[in-house]
Formats: sequence, structure tokens, C-alpha cells
Amino acid sequence: MLKKVSLAAALLAASLAHAQVPAPKAADQQWKIAPTPPMPEHNISTPARVELGKTLFFDPRLSTAGAMSCATCHEPQLGWADGRKTANIGGKVLGRASPTMVNLGYNTQYMWDGRKKDLEEQAVGPHGHLSTEAFNAALVRLAAIPGYKAMFEQAYPGEPINIDTAAKALAAFERTIVSQDSPFDRWLAGDTRALTPQQYRGWELFRDPAKANCAACHNGPNFTDNGFHNVGLKTADEGRFKIRAAASMKGAFKTPTLRDIELTAPYFHNGAAGTLREVVDYYARGGEDRSNVSPDVRQLPLTEQDKDDLVAFLRALTGRQTAFVRPVLPH
Repeated sequence: MLKKVSLAAALLAASLAHAQVPAPKAADQQWKIAPTPPMPEHNISTPARVELGKTLFFDPRLSTAGAMSCATCHEPQLGWADGRKTANIGGKVLGRASPTMVNLGYNTQYMWDGRKKDLEEQAVGPHGHLSTEAFNAALVRLAAIPGYKAMFEQAYPGEPINIDTAAKALAAFERTIVSQDSPFDRWLAGDTRALTPQQYRGWELFRDPAKANCAACHNGPNFTDNGFHNVGLKTADEGRFKIRAAASMKGAFKTPTLRDIELTAPYFHNGAAGTLREVVDYYARGGEDRSNVSPDVRQLPLTEQDKDDLVAFLRALTGRQTAFVRPVLPH
């Protein structure tokens, strides 16, 4: 008898999990993401440019000691982040986390404080611990490798092998790191079974300004307003204020995308939260330091069920994962 009851309960749970939810409305389509990110006219992606950028991204020889690459802080199996609270460059622990590279090509602001103007400039930004001379010296070493010389010529014929062409190639590859085929996207496309009822309840809470109010900052197809906000973290880091000295920017950081968010723990610019539930609890409390907090960050009237529903929805923003094939480095 017990087995029959347990089986019936399991079947009911499975049925409810795959029940239809309401179809998306016309207004929901503003969240639909474009198939490919925009790209500048001076750096239209080609297979050769993407392959060169991919190779450079994983090559540790693009550093002074030859011990770290872009992938050191942005690993495919870690959601294109590094799983650390804050970044570690050459044994030096930094004060900010390595953000995900996912959907970076859709953004208009780059780095936590927005100090880079476009993806090409951002692509070599993390190498700021190197001087331009040291970076170019590393490229000279790579240019002496016949395989690299041929790759650069095919990708950017007639252009020199320098920091500019390397930046363009890296950016071309980074524009291919895209998450878009998530349960939420499939629901937007009309599949009313793509979201579970719990995930749909989370979506309703997410965009409700009287409840979770997440969409005040995490809005649009890439779930970011490309703005900067002080979310009430206790931190000595002035964030955007060092770039734009407005009072509202003190302690403000870029709104990160929420796509693939369940893969990129820990969270916040300083890795202060280890799980999505911790993030939801944090916002429900209205943050910690209220001295310069954004007006959109306030105590939220969320029940424990609401919080669980929100986390379920955030997990519905994870795109289909495919095995990533690392490049073979030229020697």
C-alpha cells in the first residue's frame, strides 16, 4: 500500500512539474533575446577571427610568466567565471569577482565599474597588470610561431600582430559565448510546458514592483539594465564612483546578467553570497548598508514560498549546456 501511495505521489509531482502555465503575453516579448549579439563594423565576426580569439583566450603565453590565460579566470565549466569569491591574478587576490563572460556581447557597459567602453577594449582589460609594452612583447613571441602568424593573417589580413588585432580577435570569440536557449526562452517562444508552475510564479514575482522588484535593474533580454547601483553591500570599494564622481555612484557596481546565473556562484561583485537563496534573502532584507543604497533596494514582502519560487525562476534562465572543445594551441 505504501509503495502504491508513494508511486502515486511521485506521478502527481511529475505531472504538476510539467503542467502548462499561461502563455506569454505580447508585453513579455520585450525579454526575447536576439540570436546573435551586435558587432561593430570594424570587427565583423568571421570563423577565422573567432578561432584566433578562442585560441588566444586559452593561451597562457599571452602573459608575462606564461602561467595564466583569460580562461584562468573564465572557465567554461564554471559558467565562464572562476568559482572564487574574488579573482586571483598571479597569486594576488583581488577585491572583485571574475564576472561571467556569458552574453557579454549584448552589454553596453564593461567591467564592474564600467571603465571599458566596448568589448574590444574590455577583452584586453583584465591584462591591466601588464603594461602595453609587456602585452605587445607577448604578442611578438606568439607571432614568431608559424601557426599564429598564419591565423592572424587569415583573420586580419594586412594588419599587424599587436594589441589591437588581439583585442578584436578576443572580442570576436567572446561574442560567441551566448546563453539563450533556456526554459524561459522556450516559454517565450510559446512552449507553455517549458516552465514549471513554480518557475512561472517566480517570474510573476520577479517582475512585480510590489513584490520582488527584480526587474527594476535586471530587465530586458539580457536581464540587465547596463546601469550601476549601490545594493547595500558593506564594502570599502567605491565602485563606479572612481569613474564617475556622482554621489549616487559611490559603492555602485554594474548590474550583471542573470542568464546562466545558477552556474556562476558566488554572487555580487565581492562574492559575498554563496547561493541564489542567499542572494534572495539578502534583497528581502533590503541590503545591509543603507547609507547610500539605491532607492530600488528595500525590504521586500516575500514569504518563504516566494523566495523558493524566485530561485526556481532564476534557474530557468540557464541555457542548454553543450560540451566545450578547447583549442589546440600552435607550437
